Amino acid sequence: MQSSTSTQLTQPKLARRVLILQAILTSVASVGAMPFGSLTALSVLIGGSACLVANAAVVLWVFRDYRAQAPGALLTRFYSAEVGKIALLLGLFAAAFAAIDGLDLPWLLGSYFVIQVIPPILAAQNAQSPPRRPQAPDQVR
Repeated sequence: MQSSTSTQLTQPKLARRVLILQAILTSVASVGAMPFGSLTALSVLIGGSACLVANAAVVLWVFRDYRAQAPGALLTRFYSAEVGKIALLLGLFAAAFAAIDGLDLPWLLGSYFVIQVIPPILAAQNAQSPPRRPQAPDQVR
């Protein structure tokens, strides 16, 4: 188990890794949805992109001037960022539905959910696995 100090030092890096995974998964999911139609692929792209933009805003807000020595301030910043995230998401979804006719709500919300849930799980599993040591190649006689 890691100490709390080393865990706190890696949180901004872990958040950055989650955002990168979200961007990759959004791209892959959008391309994968193309056989179902252009509006479906666009719905997937908008759902994933809204998730990515909202989470990036939270990361920027929470980890700006990050100091692990001030956990109370960090907690306050986190809650205010989550409220802002919800408002931003509502605005992004409303703008998407106002601007584009025929968006597929189940695909949009489904892609948002998948992009929100899967990358943090993958990033956390990767962060918890012990680093692999390079093994010496077998010597051939």
